[in-house]
Amino acid sequence: MAEIVNLNKFRKKKARADAAARAAENRVRFGRTNAQKERDAALEIESQHRLDQLRREATPSPEIGDPPSSA
Repeated sequence: MAEIVNLNKFRKKKARADAAARAAENRVRFGRTNAQKERDAALEIESQHRLDQLRREATPSPEIGDPPSSA
């Protein structure tokens, strides 16, 4: 005789396996290592610092509570 199989359990088990395979594929495709994230953050900080150094004049940031100036 054949083994009795609960189709709901079988379907859910297959769906979980498919989701796990899709997640593994996405980790490989879109994931970045911590070293890559840290390198990108350091490059962003460095480029922002360089832009600040090349600025011709410093624009003061408006203080909270100051009325907006009409130019």
